[in-house]
Amino acid sequence: MARIKVELPEQFTFSTAIPVRITDLNYGKHVGNDTILSMIHEARVQYLRQLGYGELDLAGVGLIMSDVAIEFKSELFYGDEVLVSVKAGDFSKISFDLYYKLEKRAGDKTVPVAVAKTGMVCYDYSKKKVTAIPTEVVEKLKL
Repeated sequence: MARIKVELPEQFTFSTAIPVRITDLNYGKHVGNDTILSMIHEARVQYLRQLGYGELDLAGVGLIMSDVAIEFKSELFYGDEVLVSVKAGDFSKISFDLYYKLEKRAGDKTVPVAVAKTGMVCYDYSKKKVTAIPTEVVEKLKL
């Protein structure tokens, strides 16, 4: 069976630390796949915020996540802290991808937890249709 393979960029432009909460654990007593998706969402919101944007206001347009791919690498447990790095790439007229690298510290080592990619489409919620990425957004995201 073919497996998903997310090719990450060499450099990341933003990182944030996200603690694992007790409510993030599943019946296996580790972080579930739904929580990894939520952590990616949190990192995306923080990434956009530091650029002066939000998911519903990206220089006047909104965003919709069109797809997601996640490769799970290792488990997370209560008390772990995840460093999530984010970088934008693969721009088209109406969309771009966001890449995520999730890591945790284990002693003196950094351990990969997951890598992911989300496809983000610019959307005009008032007109209910896709729209072009504002030029200023592309310029900021490419830094």
